[in-house]
Amino acid sequence: MTIKLINPKNLYDGSAFGMSHATLDTDSGIIYISGQVGWDSNAEVVNNDIKSQTISALQNLKTVLEAANSSFANILHIKIYVRGEVADHIQEVMPLIAEFYQGHRPATTGIGVASLATPETLIEIEATAKIKP
Repeated sequence: MTIKLINPKNLYDGSAFGMSHATLDTDSGIIYISGQVGWDSNAEVVNNDIKSQTISALQNLKTVLEAANSSFANILHIKIYVRGEVADHIQEVMPLIAEFYQGHRPATTGIGVASLATPETLIEIEATAKIKP
């Protein structure tokens, strides 16, 4: 197995935290994408509301997918971590995610958590995908 690290230049540098934005198993074509959040290239939270952070996290996820030669249509499984109760945010978050899916329906898990990477971070989106055929 050969592992390729995926770290788009326009996203924050995760090396200080010992992480890559994604790893690609070149033998299987499976991409494991680290949780993407609403951070800019300086690892700073872009917005303070869950809707805006969701959009930013999805844009970062799209950047990683494209850097790995993939897309939302190739996502196999997605995990959505939200600060607090999932039910409190599902009506706001899922329509935004569905827009990015454009009709694709991957396996999905929603998880409510007490904390994320920073106190200001409200949502984190992690995915497993396959490279484009």
